[in-house]
Amino acid sequence: MSLSIVIPVYNERATVATILERVEASGMADEIIVIDDASSDGTREVLAEIARTHPKLKLLLHESNRGKGAALRTGIRAATSELILVQDADLEYDPRDYGALLQPIQDGSADVVFGSRFLGGPRRTTMFWHMVANQLLTLTTNILYNSILTDMETGYKLFKREVIQAIPLHSNRFDIEPEITAKLLKRKVRIFEVPITFNPREYSEGKKIRMRDAFAAIWALLRYRIAD
Repeated sequence: MSLSIVIPVYNERATVATILERVEASGMADEIIVIDDASSDGTREVLAEIARTHPKLKLLLHESNRGKGAALRTGIRAATSELILVQDADLEYDPRDYGALLQPIQDGSADVVFGSRFLGGPRRTTMFWHMVANQLLTLTTNILYNSILTDMETGYKLFKREVIQAIPLHSNRFDIEPEITAKLLKRKVRIFEVPITFNPREYSEGKKIRMRDAFAAIWALLRYRIAD
């Protein structure tokens, strides 16, 4: 099955070339869609240089900073492969896990696969309170939607293209993750989880999500439980 990798990017000059090398090294990407969300640190220039010699890379540019959710929506709409996988540009997620993510769909068991940071895969031992917040958000999801997810907020989500492109998405910021999850669960889409490697970066290393985004996620989960 063909695979589109969708990479939202904002001010990731230090890591974006490395993640593109790792995606290419996986040997699984048929299409790489990078959405630069109006970076101001030189990321856009780095991407433009790479795009000139990279036949699989499709570079899409936002002229103003609209947020991760807006970048993801742009990338999902542009994807043409049978499968769409979201890949962050900050090196927290490892493209060597692509095979494990693809397996449940290739087996015919799933329509969507979440890469879980909490199913026993290798991970860096840092960011305790960030982990606690993620687990509380996942618990809220499971209560509201009668599910048994272990990692609702994971950045590794793999979709059959016809599934995700059929869902109306509206979020512009980090609340895109609960919106996607809530709407998948309401539609009874077959979701599998697999363990992944996780190397979280510290806020001093450029991590962007903040505690206020956790409250936005809770509101999104409540809102989409009632309305689509």
